[in-house]
Amino acid sequence: MWYLSRVLRNGRVGSNGWRARILCGAAALATAALAAAAGAEAERSDSGFARGVVFRDSDRDGVRDAGEWGVRGVAVSNGREVVRSDWRGRYRIAVDDDTALFVIKPRGYATPVSAERLPRFYYLHKPSGSPSDLAHPGVAPTGPLPDTIDFPLIRSREPDAFRMLLFGDTQPYTLEELGFLSHDVIEPLIGADVAFGMTLGDLVGDDLSLFEPLNRAIAQIGVPWYNALGNHDMNFRARNDADSDDSFERVYGPPTYAFQVGRVHFVVLDDVIYEGWNDAENRRGRYREGLTDDQLAFVRNYLAGVPRRDLVVLALHIPIGGLERHQLPQRRALFEALAAHPHTLSLSAHTHIQYHHFFGQEDGLAAGRTHHHLNQATTCGSWWLGALDELGIPHATMRDGAPNGYSIVHFDGNAYRVEFRAARRPADYQMNVIAPEAVRAESAGSTEVLVNVFAGSERSSVEMRLGVADAWRPLQRVLRADPLYEEVVAREGDATRRRDYALPSPEASRHLWRGTLPENPPRGTAALEVRTRDMFGQVYSAHRLIRIE
Repeated sequence: MWYLSRVLRNGRVGSNGWRARILCGAAALATAALAAAAGAEAERSDSGFARGVVFRDSDRDGVRDAGEWGVRGVAVSNGREVVRSDWRGRYRIAVDDDTALFVIKPRGYATPVSAERLPRFYYLHKPSGSPSDLAHPGVAPTGPLPDTIDFPLIRSREPDAFRMLLFGDTQPYTLEELGFLSHDVIEPLIGADVAFGMTLGDLVGDDLSLFEPLNRAIAQIGVPWYNALGNHDMNFRARNDADSDDSFERVYGPPTYAFQVGRVHFVVLDDVIYEGWNDAENRRGRYREGLTDDQLAFVRNYLAGVPRRDLVVLALHIPIGGLERHQLPQRRALFEALAAHPHTLSLSAHTHIQYHHFFGQEDGLAAGRTHHHLNQATTCGSWWLGALDELGIPHATMRDGAPNGYSIVHFDGNAYRVEFRAARRPADYQMNVIAPEAVRAESAGSTEVLVNVFAGSERSSVEMRLGVADAWRPLQRVLRADPLYEEVVAREGDATRRRDYALPSPEASRHLWRGTLPENPPRGTAALEVRTRDMFGQVYSAHRLIRIE
C-alpha cells in the first residue's frame, strides 16, 4: 500500500491503462481496509456473542500459535445453540452472563486433559462469579468476555472399536470411604485397556471438598475421565438450580455437554433440578428429575449434524424410566429428538440397584423401534455400608442382591455390548445361585432354586441342570427380593451402621430367576449348574453343590 501511494504521487506509470488499474486496486484495498475497520468496530459492539477458533494444537500447549490452523466443521455450543466452525476454524455464538461454552470433541481428535485426567473442553463465562454464600466454592469471577475464545484439539488415532469404563455413584461421604473406593475398585483398574471412563453422577456424598481427592484417585487408572452431575454433587445452599451446579462447573465444566469417540456420540445431560435452599426451615431444598427446554434444544441441535448410522448414547444421573418412582417428564420429547437416529442407548445410576429397561411404541417410539436403558450398578453399592471384610472394606451389597461394581462397555461402530464386573471379583462372577445345602430326594421336585444374574434382563435366558446327565431346564424370571440379601440385612442389623443409617431394606430384584430341582434325583452330592446368555450373546455359568439325601 505504501508503494502504491508513492507511485501514484510520482506518476511513474507508463500508460493510462496501468494507472487506472493501480487506482482501482488502491481503491479496492482502501475499501477492504475500511470494511475491516467497520467489522472490527462491529465485533467490539457485538458484546452478546463469543467468537474464536477451533484449532489443531500441534505442540499441545493449549495456545494457538502461528501455523496452527483451524479445524473445520467442529461443533461448539452454549448449552442450547450449536454452531459449526467454518473453513478457518472460526465460530460465533450467543452468550449471556452465565454461560458454559464448550467444544464438542469430534472423531479423530482429543481435548487437553488436566493433571487429574479431566477433559478441558470448555470456557466458563461468569463475569461476577458465583454467589458468595454458597457452602462450597463456586466459579470465581471471570471478568469481561475475551476477544477470542480458542479451543485446542489434538490429533489422535481413534478406531471404531474401543472400550470405556462405566461407574455408577462413587459417592464417598468421607476420606475413609474414598479409601474404600480406591482399594475396592480403582486399584484393580490401574492401567486398564480402555479409551476413557465416566461416572454417572453422585461423584461424592454432599461434601464437595472431596471432588479433588476423588479426581486424584480416579486419575491413577490412567485414562481421560468424564463426569455427570448427581443430586449429591450440588451446592445445597444455592437459591436456585442455576447456581446449584457452580462447584461442579468449577471443577468439571458444564454439566450438559457432548463428545464423540469413533462412531459414538455421547450426550451428557444434567437431569437434576434443584428447587433451592429452604430458608423457612433452614435446610436443603427438594430436587426433582427433569430437563430444561435449553437442554432439549441442545440435543436436537447437536443431533441435527450427527449421521443417522452413528450410535447416540445419553448419559444421565437419574433414570429416564423403568421404575415407577423415576419417570423423566420430558422422556417423550427426548425420544422425539432421537427419532431420526435408529441406534441409541441411555445410561443412568442413582437408584443403587441395577436393571435394564426397553422402551417401545407405548413410550412414544415409532412402531418396531426400541430404546435400551441401562441403570448401572453403583460403584459404592449400598453407600459403602455393610460388614467389613478381611481388608477392612465393606461388602456394600446393593438392595437388589447385586454386588457393587462397574461395567466395561465395548463399542464397535454403532454396535455395543455391556460387561458387568463385580468389585474385586473374577470377571466370570456374574450370578449367585440360591439353593439349600441339602434336600431329601423325595422332596427335591418341590425345592426352589433362585438365581440372581446381576446384569440380567428380560432378554436373558437362564437354565439349570443337576449333574451332567440331567437335561437343561429353563428358569422363569420373577420380581421379588433376593433372599440372600434379606439374610444379610437380618444378620447385620445395625451392627454395620455408619453415618446415620445402616444397610437399606431389600428391594424386588429385576434380575432374579426361579426354578425347581428335578424329581427324585439320585442320592449323593450333586453339582447344580446354571448358565445364562445375555442380550449381547455373552454366556456365563456357575455351580452350587447340593447333598441329595
